[in-house]
This record gives sequence, structure tokens and C-alpha cells, in this order.
Amino acid sequence: MPSSKEIRTKIKSVENTRKITKAMEMVAASKMRKAQERMRAARPYGEKIRRVAANMSNAFTEYRHPYLVERETVKTVGLIIVTSDKGLCGALNSNVLRLGINKLREWDQAGIKVKLTAIGNKGFGLLQRAKGDIVSHVTGLGDTPVMDKLIGPVKVMLDAYTNGEIDRLYIVYTRFINTMKQEAQFEQLLPLSGEMSEARQVSWDYVYEPEPKAVIEALLTRYIEALIYGAVAENMASEQSARMVAMKAASDNAKNVIGELKLVYNKTRQAAITKELAEIVGGAAAV
Repeated sequence: MPSSKEIRTKIKSVENTRKITKAMEMVAASKMRKAQERMRAARPYGEKIRRVAANMSNAFTEYRHPYLVERETVKTVGLIIVTSDKGLCGALNSNVLRLGINKLREWDQAGIKVKLTAIGNKGFGLLQRAKGDIVSHVTGLGDTPVMDKLIGPVKVMLDAYTNGEIDRLYIVYTRFINTMKQEAQFEQLLPLSGEMSEARQVSWDYVYEPEPKAVIEALLTRYIEALIYGAVAENMASEQSARMVAMKAASDNAKNVIGELKLVYNKTRQAAITKELAEIVGGAAAV
């Protein structure tokens, strides 16, 4: 049985750890509210521009942008993996990376090459260790997504698709459901499909001013930016929620451990007192 001094040291250590996890829980709760507001503000714009772009994919236009053209054969694909820069957020990064790795294995078995873009330090580190073909990456985004930092690495993928170096572009990120639930999502960015179209049976047509090429290029650029920004905003809201829940669980577990250690300490102290009393009584009887 450990001595009373060792148990007191363990109790002090766990109490210090609980102070840290409690503080991190409160910080994550504060950041979570701001991240959720930012994410919810971005959702309506992202959903609307998805529908407009999907309707455009079904429209009869004079100019067909490369983003709207389906490739007959798929030899190489691009994958954007969105993770957090920091840990201590439960299984958030593990779930999204597991989904991404499973897709990589499926493509490898099908003989399809993959080019990778990592957004976030955790995903970048894993892809480096896995020796993946990383063509671009961005880390250190902080608590607020900034499009200027995101569009550069993503443009590498967009240029690769336009030049025919990749035939499809996908993104993996964590979608925020509620504070207790976040889900890993796998979506196709390019080529643009008509799945989000409001009326798939209707043949869409538009009148463009000044010309179709300028309007379509500007709209599809906003479409990609909205999807990337929305995915990162969703991932950041999910990160703070998962961290708050994980730190709360850690604080509760530390509290239970402290209670158990104090019980052991009291038993050890009582045993020592009983032993001393027995020795005193035994010594007095011997005298």
C-alpha cells in the first residue's frame, strides 16, 4: 500500500490537472458560441449557392465551364482533408481521418492516383507520415477561418482540375450537428453535379449579362470559396464543441479519481493510527 505522502502527492497532481481541464472547458465553451454563430451565418449562403450552381449544371449554356464537364475516365482524383490544428478534442480528427484513409484505400485498390491538400496541422502530420502525395497545405488558421489563407492551397487543386491533372475533386470535413454530435462528411466538389437541383426534371436556362463566360466563372469561383469556407467553419465549430465535451469528461473523471484517492488516503491514515494505538497499548501492557 502506498504511503500517505505518496497519496497526497497524487491528489495534488490530479487537482492541478482538473484545474487545467476545467479552464480549457470554459475557454472552449466561449469559443464554441462564436464558432457556431459564424458557422450558422455561412450556411444559408452556402446552401443557396449550391442550388444555383447545381441548377446551372442542368442549364443549356453556350459556354461550358470545365467545372461542369464530367470526365469519362477517372485516373487521378484530388482530396481536401480538413482537420484541426490542435488536439484534445475527442475523436473529431480520428473520425475524419479514418474516413479519408478508407477512401484512399478504395482508390488505391481501383488503381486511381490521389493528390492531397491538407487544411489543419493534424491532417497534414498524418498525411506526411503516410507519405501521401501532398500538393498543398495550410496550418495555423487560428479560431477564425480566413479566405485569403484558404484559397491559395485550394487553388492548386482547382488549377490541377482545369489543366486535366485530376479528374474529380472531393473534400472531407466534420459537419456540426449539435453540441454533442458531429459527423465526418465526404462530398464531391468537382465536377459539379445536379444533385442539389431544385427541379431535376426541368431544363434550366438563363440569360447572361454581359456574357456567359464571365458570369459563370465568377459564380463558380464563389461556389468553391463558399464550400471551402463553410467546411472549415463547420469543422471549427465541431472542434470547439468536441473539445468542450472532452474537457468536461476529463474534469468529471478527475473529480472521481480525487474522491477515490481521498478514500484510500483516509483508509491508510486510519490504519496507521490504529497501528500506533496498538503499539502503545501493547507497550503499556508489557510494562
